[in-house]
Amino acid sequence: MTKARTRREDRPAIILDAAERLIRRSGTRTLTIDAVALEAELSKGGVLHHFSSKDALITALAERKLAEIKEDVARHEAAQAPGPSAIPLGLIAHARQVYCREDGFPRALLLASADDPDAFAGFNAFLKQQLARMETTSASPGDGAMLTFAALGLMLSRTLGFHCLAGPELARLFDALEASARALPKADPADLGEAGGHAAIVEETGSGA
Repeated sequence: MTKARTRREDRPAIILDAAERLIRRSGTRTLTIDAVALEAELSKGGVLHHFSSKDALITALAERKLAEIKEDVARHEAAQAPGPSAIPLGLIAHARQVYCREDGFPRALLLASADDPDAFAGFNAFLKQQLARMETTSASPGDGAMLTFAALGLMLSRTLGFHCLAGPELARLFDALEASARALPKADPADLGEAGGHAAIVEETGSGA
């Protein structure tokens, strides 16, 4: 396979990488097809062939980031012992890993969710799925949901620059979250039919994940 052929096949990823670099430098408001083409060293038509608009680029970036998050959360969850703790522990471990990474979740991409919430619908669906799974594994799914939102809040507020914990202070916080997750009681199968009261948490979840 020639280098040119490889580049053509990798073009969507090349374009998205260029768009993400621009977003990190200047935010989404200055993101244009022309700017992405220049950054990616492609023609404008080459970009438009794969992404018809700026909104399409942002949606694709959001979907790619979600896929990365889901894969990493699943990997961390698979490393846990089976039980009600595994689901929140997977997310908490992901949050601990990416908290201080600059390539975690671009601030500008997060802010773009306010302008185009539909582009981030997948995050909402993923969160609802995680909360629904806890309904069937934990006798206290509300506590599991609380831990989930705590981990998410840490990541997102760090992304927005509200805080930047480090060292022992950060370790103690994540250790406390993990300890609480490990203490979650296992669901009694006889009680699963009564989980409807907890299901409201899933339905009332907003789109900010």
